[in-house]
Amino acid sequence: MLLLTALRRIGRGTISALNEGAFFVGLMLWDLSLVVVNLVTFKRKIGHVVPEGHPGAGGVWPEYIPPGEGDSRCSCPALNAMANHGILPRNGRNITFKEMTRTIRTTYNFSPTFCLFVPRTIAGILGRSYSKDTLDLADIDVHNGIEHDASLTREDSFHSKSQALPSPALVSALLRSATGPPPKVSSAGKSDLPTTAERVPSDTFPTSSPYSDVVTRVAADAPDLTRTLTPADLSRRLGERRREAKENNPQYSQSFNHKMFGSSNSSTMLTLFGGRIADLHVFLTEERLPAGWEPRVRDRMGLTIGAFNRTVMRVELGIEEEVKGPILP
Repeated sequence: MLLLTALRRIGRGTISALNEGAFFVGLMLWDLSLVVVNLVTFKRKIGHVVPEGHPGAGGVWPEYIPPGEGDSRCSCPALNAMANHGILPRNGRNITFKEMTRTIRTTYNFSPTFCLFVPRTIAGILGRSYSKDTLDLADIDVHNGIEHDASLTREDSFHSKSQALPSPALVSALLRSATGPPPKVSSAGKSDLPTTAERVPSDTFPTSSPYSDVVTRVAADAPDLTRTLTPADLSRRLGERRREAKENNPQYSQSFNHKMFGSSNSSTMLTLFGGRIADLHVFLTEERLPAGWEPRVRDRMGLTIGAFNRTVMRVELGIEEEVKGPILP
């Protein structure tokens, strides 16, 4: 009986590994085909990146409502913003993985491959079925799953059990780290800087919002909204965070995968937001999509895994802290 059980377990494990391998190979081949399509097709027109009939089309986003008591939020500003705008359920609960795939695609213009890979990975980490199960946003923050130490916008879980809200000090440090030049004005002559009303001065931001402290404290540091983040800026800031976290968190840990998660999360600020501090200021302090904003990636098939990873590797390989210490412990 024991031998039969062992053989069944080995067989099931082998089949599962083969299925995952086949899925990954198929996904990468699909992604490569999308890269080719992007190369031979025209980009989406400015102002028409979000498909017609979907939230955000023409830069018109659904009403922004900060989360209330009992609402579920996580360490990912992009998913939180979708819930704050009602693109995902506003309470952040009982979200199907397939719904997440669909809405990420239309909101941020990621490729179908990316939008399948990430929610499916989350489902695997949580031990759930991608096709059948649901999640609350806070479920994503199981420590050392997707959530990890040395985040650019969240304190380590050792210091803050809840990852639902950004850290004012970390967001401010990130925004002030930008050294890139002002973004170019569009061909239509439209400025990338938000209007006074769009920035929402801290003294008029509703104090009932859980983000009010973040807005007030970051505003006090007066980040330069005309600047842009560069890959070198992100590499430098990620290196600083890893060093700070290692010094101050007695339970600090980061595997290779978590370092890549950190560089991947950071790289969305370069790809989807073009590094523009004016937009990121609103996005990171209030977890809101600015009025008139649309993804800076205009490729017809969206931002593919292959194209995205070029930016991710540029950021990760530029982190000097990874080569300053001894090779062996």
